Amino acid sequence: MRIAIAGVGNCASALIQGIEYYKSTQSTLGLLFPEIGGYKPQDIEIVAAFDIDERKVGKDISEAIWISPNNTEKLFDVPYKNVKVMMGPILDGVPSHLKRFVKPASKEPVNVGKVLKEREVDILINLIPTGSAKASRYYAEQAIKAGVGFINGIPELIVSSDDEFEKLALEYKVPIVGDDFKSQLGATIVNRTLIKLFLDRGVKLDSCYQLNYAGNTDFVNLVFRGETKHVTKSAALKSLLPYDAEISTAFAYVESQRDRKIARIELKGRKWGGAQVRLSVELDVNDSADAAGVMVDMIRCTKLAIDRGISGRLISVSAYYAKHPPVQYPDDEAKRILEEFIRGERER
Repeated sequence: MRIAIAGVGNCASALIQGIEYYKSTQSTLGLLFPEIGGYKPQDIEIVAAFDIDERKVGKDISEAIWISPNNTEKLFDVPYKNVKVMMGPILDGVPSHLKRFVKPASKEPVNVGKVLKEREVDILINLIPTGSAKASRYYAEQAIKAGVGFINGIPELIVSSDDEFEKLALEYKVPIVGDDFKSQLGATIVNRTLIKLFLDRGVKLDSCYQLNYAGNTDFVNLVFRGETKHVTKSAALKSLLPYDAEISTAFAYVESQRDRKIARIELKGRKWGGAQVRLSVELDVNDSADAAGVMVDMIRCTKLAIDRGISGRLISVSAYYAKHPPVQYPDDEAKRILEEFIRGERER
């Protein structure tokens, strides 16, 4: 599987390190699906990467993933890959609040579509900063018109809500998946599980809040332009409820946390006789590894669709792995239809 990455940040670092881990150890630790359509994590090859930071552009990806402002934990050594980071378009990818973290290179951007064709890329993953609406749509269009599958890992509503990209994907016969990773064991999936528990036990949920904080640049960005993230997170929670409840999500940047995210979740409700109940949970995770843990499955499912000649929105894959998919399902049902897709019992 030949993969291109837009945005060589912490998530790209965690993905690349993980590929090397599974390649070297042959382990299945931390994998929901050791194989999908015969593909293992170690079958993923990063053949192109795009970024705009002068410290990363021109560097081999094995070096670029360790360059500031990246600050995720080291999981595994990455050997020289002979894949240099290329200059992508800046567009709206560097807002003012990120300028003290990111140093845009003074180079002309490459022709992304041409590179994707020359490198015979199967899938492009969008990992650029939240709020980069123009840049995200540029990468999506370049990928689709190059005949390359597209995975949108950020909360720009491209796959779920933009019918023009669905039409384009069908025209060029490529699959698209998204939007916004629903991390492997992140705040969203934990929160959804707790909401379902309330529903399953007959407890009326009155309110729920989720506070997330970390010290990576994603959280700097979320504090200043996290509107779309609020949309995807809130939608992922509200979609489970058959009634209205007060749902609040918030983000804070705490530099000392680096790439470790802490999420505090509180649910309040009423049970038998109107008795009140309050449930509080704290989650502490490697934020980027959490994303990589679902990326690996999204990549393999997208390649499976390519092999089968399936194009357009992959409803089942998006439903299980994305916060804001084209169609929301309860997680147990989303997993069921995903497994049907993998077995070939469902087209998309």
